Amino acid sequence: MLDIHKLPKQPSVAISFWNVGSLLYYSSALFMLESFFYWSKFKEAYINEAILLSLFWLGSVLFAFSHIFMVVMDGWSRYQNYKRIKDYLFVHGFTPKIARLYKGSKCQRTAFLVAARELGMQDEVLRYYRRLGIKWYHFVPHFMIKDPFFLFKKYFWSRTFLEKRYEPKFNYRQLRPEISL
Repeated sequence: MLDIHKLPKQPSVAISFWNVGSLLYYSSALFMLESFFYWSKFKEAYINEAILLSLFWLGSVLFAFSHIFMVVMDGWSRYQNYKRIKDYLFVHGFTPKIARLYKGSKCQRTAFLVAARELGMQDEVLRYYRRLGIKWYHFVPHFMIKDPFFLFKKYFWSRTFLEKRYEPKFNYRQLRPEISL
């Protein structure tokens, strides 16, 4: 178990939630703007009675709008991963075995890195991911490349959007002893 005297100052739950999913929340905002743009194009085509163009823009609206919810659900799932990872790292320390489980996507690696940073282990995790050849710009999840039919697989939906709620085993903000001068 990690020495609580070496535990860095812990951020609030809101800050941790933001840090884990900030990339996803920015994406959600972009999908909202995109939905609004496509909706205006759809209305314009519908008013002009351009049926094929209306169908195209309606499909675009539905695609962008549905992604808002998917991104929010992905953020929720990554936050559940973060809490589970943080408990694991606190009890067992860094191990490549657990880091390997979360190397698949940028969002999962971010959840792992945020948990590691909050426990003072970020450098180990970054070194490990660098050794695997993972760069900061590797956004597309590995499973999407390996399995082009991932959308039709249960593992994709359950691991990406439907992670079960995880209750942390420790209150890290209360664990850290106050340092008096």
